[in-house]
Amino acid sequence: MFFSKKQDPIQIDGYQSYGTKNHLYLIGRALEHEGVDLKKKGVLAAFKNAYKQFATDELRHTKLKVTLPDGAVFYTTTDAEGYFKIDEQVHGLDKMTNSEGWLQLTVSFDDVKKDVVLMGENKFAIEMLIPSENASYGVISDIDDTILHTGVASLLKWRVIVNTLFKDVGRRTSLEGAPSLYQKLHRGTSEADANPMFYVSNSPWNLYNYLESFVRNQNFPKGPILLRDFRGPFEKTPKPEKPHKQHEIRNILNTYPDLKFVLIGDSGEHDVDIYLEVAKEYPEQILAVYLRSVKHKKKVMRVKSVLAQYETTPAVLVEKSSFAEEHARSIGLIA
Repeated sequence: MFFSKKQDPIQIDGYQSYGTKNHLYLIGRALEHEGVDLKKKGVLAAFKNAYKQFATDELRHTKLKVTLPDGAVFYTTTDAEGYFKIDEQVHGLDKMTNSEGWLQLTVSFDDVKKDVVLMGENKFAIEMLIPSENASYGVISDIDDTILHTGVASLLKWRVIVNTLFKDVGRRTSLEGAPSLYQKLHRGTSEADANPMFYVSNSPWNLYNYLESFVRNQNFPKGPILLRDFRGPFEKTPKPEKPHKQHEIRNILNTYPDLKFVLIGDSGEHDVDIYLEVAKEYPEQILAVYLRSVKHKKKVMRVKSVLAQYETTPAVLVEKSSFAEEHARSIGLIA
């Protein structure tokens, strides 16, 4: 039993995750509903939504129940920040997925006081991706300035701040040709494959719903969106040994050792170093590395210099999506 300090309705955000036919892995967060409405348009609405996404009231140490399509039930408890995780060995999960490999479950509060207002009648959707054994390869893509105009290469990252705080999700634009390229990679050479897609970003989990809406609205293939914990300016916990994106990419590769992958990033941050280090470590799994060129002369020159000395895996700097598409077709990734 838990007690809500305010009269705000409570909800569970289930994040799209990934697992295997014998491994159930789910993550999400229980919190009070702050009135975030991503369908609202305008600068003021965007700013209010951005504020509310970070000013969260989490539900700590709260018992939750996860129900599988076959009726099996698992229980978990949220941590001090409202996050929860299910990490269980369960056989035969692939028999309950749809044609795209998605296992669709529900998560609910296990015990609620009568005077607490619930969103969604205490049934919240959560999904886990299990790549088909017939998938030709997978795609691991960065988000910022790779599929979404963000501005990470701008001075003091001022464009990131403006775009995040003052642009509603409906006004955020994808890079030209990116949705079409990703759909073709998702469909593969047969044009009917269901090659799994994974999106990684250094953005905090607070922006999950915002980014998931962007991916859906811009017609990118559906895939797990892997973010990080929000670290405040006075956070005392030690930083992880490896960058978040590098850690997530390794986890994906280790989860599916028999599946090959395409890595897609940009030339603005540290993607070239992260991706090429991963490609050297997993040479048998990486088919190609694409790095989208950003409008920053020095960064682009550095990336060109690094790529000129790299020979392990096909790795190219991409000016336009059409160039990446031509290259992907030339090495047999798409029709």
